[in-house]
Amino acid sequence: RLLSVLRRRCDIAGKRLSGPGLAAEGRVLRAMLYVYNSRLLRHRPYLALQQVEQCLKRLWKMNLVGSLETLVELIPKKNVSDAHAECLVPSQPMLETVALKVLGGCKLVLRLLDCCCKAFLLSVKHLCSEEFILLNTVASGLLSRLWFVIQYRCVLQTLTSLYGALWTVLHLVSETQQTPYIKGFTFPSDISDFLGVNVSSEAQKQKAKMLTTKKSTNWMKKLFPAMPEAVSKVGKKRKSETCTSAVKNHSILCPVDIGETVV
Repeated sequence: RLLSVLRRRCDIAGKRLSGPGLAAEGRVLRAMLYVYNSRLLRHRPYLALQQVEQCLKRLWKMNLVGSLETLVELIPKKNVSDAHAECLVPSQPMLETVALKVLGGCKLVLRLLDCCCKAFLLSVKHLCSEEFILLNTVASGLLSRLWFVIQYRCVLQTLTSLYGALWTVLHLVSETQQTPYIKGFTFPSDISDFLGVNVSSEAQKQKAKMLTTKKSTNWMKKLFPAMPEAVSKVGKKRKSETCTSAVKNHSILCPVDIGETVV
């Protein structure tokens, strides 16, 4: 029963870590850092983005998904009905290695969420100061999506529940036969003590901080103030005339960007 629970939680954690959301946001982040590398070396939001990218890079470098797949292959697929029957289980060194990687992965994901929150707040702050509007607009959207992907897919919560199943199996295996691989380190029974924070409460604090900043700054109205009604009517009339002329003139290969969809 414990092995089946461990197998199921390993599968869930592997799917959530290797999902398309994290990979896509990581590619966009790397591309943006590459484009602005020579221009914004000392810009604070840019430096904060580099910290986010560093956390993502370390998370992929540790190959946690590969270790989980290897562990799943060592767990027998069929449940043993007889309580006294022999059953192959993963060795203590293998369980310790994966448990240590899960602990490190939890620390990295927690750090990644914190860096996303700080970089988002910096981007919005500099956006309100009308500095590097394009970069900070894209960065704030990217960071909020990345934070949301991790929270929506419950990556950190999945890893913490996986560690609970790992620790239980590791404790039983070590009682059967002591073959420790990692020495000088005691695996904590409660992962919250190791992380030092409550996962759910920390996420709620970050979410409240980001939403409060969005609401209080109201940077869209500062950057794009409302136009007078007369100017707005003239602008709408010109845009409709431009749309009509662009549709009638089929020889236009590159129409002017008028800000509205042209059929």
